[in-house]
Amino acid sequence: MPSTSSATVQHQTSDASAAPEALSGELQAVFWDMDGTLVDTEPYWIWEQRALVEAHGGTWSQEQAHGLVGQALSYSALMLREAGVDMTVREIIDHLITRVAERAVAEMPWRPGARELLAELSAAGVRCALVTMSEKPLAEAIVAALPAGQLEFIVSGDMVSRGKPDPEAYQQAFTRMSGDHGQRSGEPLQMSRCIAIEDSVPGVTAASDSGLVTIAVPHYTPIPADARWQTLDGLAGVSAADLERLLAR
Repeated sequence: MPSTSSATVQHQTSDASAAPEALSGELQAVFWDMDGTLVDTEPYWIWEQRALVEAHGGTWSQEQAHGLVGQALSYSALMLREAGVDMTVREIIDHLITRVAERAVAEMPWRPGARELLAELSAAGVRCALVTMSEKPLAEAIVAALPAGQLEFIVSGDMVSRGKPDPEAYQQAFTRMSGDHGQRSGEPLQMSRCIAIEDSVPGVTAASDSGLVTIAVPHYTPIPADARWQTLDGLAGVSAADLERLLAR
C-alpha cells in the first residue's frame, strides 16, 4: 500500500474550460463521507441539537456541538441525554434525522467542489460510494439530489454495529464494492488503489484503520497531522487526476 503523508497537499486549479486530464486507471474507487465532506449539514445538526436541548431546559455550547462532529449518532444522542434531553436514544436520533433531512431537502448545502469532483470521477469510470454515520433516510435524500449512479450505494450508521472511529463502515463498503469489481473491471479491488475522503478525526481514523488511502479535508474541526493520512485544504478545484496522484504519495 502506498504510504500516506501528513503534509498538506497542494493542488493546482485547472482552467474550468479545459478538458479533464485523463486518468491512468490506477484509482479504482472513492469512498465519500457525507456530513462536512459532500454536504455541509453540520450547521443543521448543531441548530437542531441546541433547539432540542433548550426545549428540555438545558444548554448546548458550540464546543459541545463540535465535539460530536463525525461521531456515531448513538454517541451523540447519549451526549444530548446527558445535557438534559428527556428522550430515549432512538427518539433523539429519529427526531434529529427527520429535522435535518427536511432542512437539507429544502436547501441542499453542497460543499465547494464536491459535486464537481464526484461528477468527474463518475465520468471517468471511478466507482464511488457513500460511507456516513448518518442514518439511511438522510443519506438517501442526499443521494437522490445527485444524478443517478454517481454514488453506487450507501453504508450508513444504522447498517453497522460500531460507528466511526471504528473502521467497520469502511470495511463493509470495501467488501461490498469488491463483490463485483473483478467482473466489472477484470481486476480485483485493492485498498491501496481506493481513496476515502473525510472531514473529521473520527472519520479519518476509521478510514485509515480500514486500510484505505485516506484524504483529510478539515472543515469544522481541525485534524492533526498524522502519517496515516494526507490533507487537502478543500475540494474546490481538485480534479479526478489530482486525486489519483495522491495514491503515489
